[in-house]
Amino acid sequence: MLWVLFAVLAVSAVAILLHPLLKADAASTDRQEGAVAVLADQLQEVDRDAERGLLSNDEAEAARIEIKRRLLKLGRRRPARGRAEAGGRGALWASALVVPLVAGLLYAQLGSPGIPGVPFADRQEERGEQAQIAELTERLRERLQGDPEGGPTEGWMLLGQTYMRMGRFAAAASAMETVIERDDAASAMLSQYAEALVAAADGVVTPKARNAIRRAREMDPSNPAASYYEAIALDQAGDSEEAHDLLVSRLEQAAGPAPWMEIFVAQANRIGEAIGRAPVNLAAFAPLAGGAPGPTPDDVAAASEMSAADRAAFIRSMVDRLADRLAESPDDLEGWLRLANAYGVLGETAKAREAYEAADALATDLPSNDPRRQSIREALSELGG
Repeated sequence: MLWVLFAVLAVSAVAILLHPLLKADAASTDRQEGAVAVLADQLQEVDRDAERGLLSNDEAEAARIEIKRRLLKLGRRRPARGRAEAGGRGALWASALVVPLVAGLLYAQLGSPGIPGVPFADRQEERGEQAQIAELTERLRERLQGDPEGGPTEGWMLLGQTYMRMGRFAAAASAMETVIERDDAASAMLSQYAEALVAAADGVVTPKARNAIRRAREMDPSNPAASYYEAIALDQAGDSEEAHDLLVSRLEQAAGPAPWMEIFVAQANRIGEAIGRAPVNLAAFAPLAGGAPGPTPDDVAAASEMSAADRAAFIRSMVDRLADRLAESPDDLEGWLRLANAYGVLGETAKAREAYEAADALATDLPSNDPRRQSIREALSELGG
């Protein structure tokens, strides 16, 4: 039906455009004959005025000569005008027929006729939400900039994270850069800053981002985000084997299943394929606990082609998926520990503390010497819980 509608619209447009051309010859003939009739009438009028004595013989003769000159000029211009008009009509005919054909072929190649339409009301609601988020973000920025003490570190990081979700990567990097030199700067903050710089550079790890990554790894060698972007930097610099080794070694160091491991496996396999190394499997490093679903082959294939921003969104989707599962099955201790660790990597301190608190409530039934109880207490102590 869509193509039928397009065809009807195209035919209608062509008909409207060509309709005046069908009458062009008649209109041109009418204009020519009208001009000749007017000049002939003027000749008769001159003769009548001369007979009545309104014009002298010399004046009448001069008027006749001028009128005859115009008649001759009109006769000479008629063939040239006909050729010009014919050329113009030919161009219009060609345009009327070729343009719809070319437009149809382009739409067939580049268009998306199969995508369903979005109701106008839904688009208005989405625009309203986006405008509200933009307004709140601007108010947060103004409040931070107006703070005589420079604004809290958490506020600047929140601003940067919001800019990241809005796709304003350069603004996100600028916001985070305000606080990365402070005494309370943490490894996760530096890795997020590096991620913003990489996203702003269309996936290229710039020297500025590389320095932030190195600082993040120095502060916390176990920071998976820092290791991941260090591997990306090595691969872009031509050290693909070292990048692959870094990813695999970080996977081997994992204490248990974690959301970031999936993207590490995808990236290691992408690099490994280019350098002729055997693919790695997530199950070899950390079998999934609690029935948590792993990435499908399509997920892994898609992740290997992602940009820096898309990879961040992929990691976020895996974390959200785990959080949704735990909301339905809250008795999974290992799941809460993985979620808490993931939120810590993402720099979302409040959510990480909540996840650790949920794990702590489940850990009361564990033996007193269980290492998980101690790790939960240490994590809560660091997070202020």
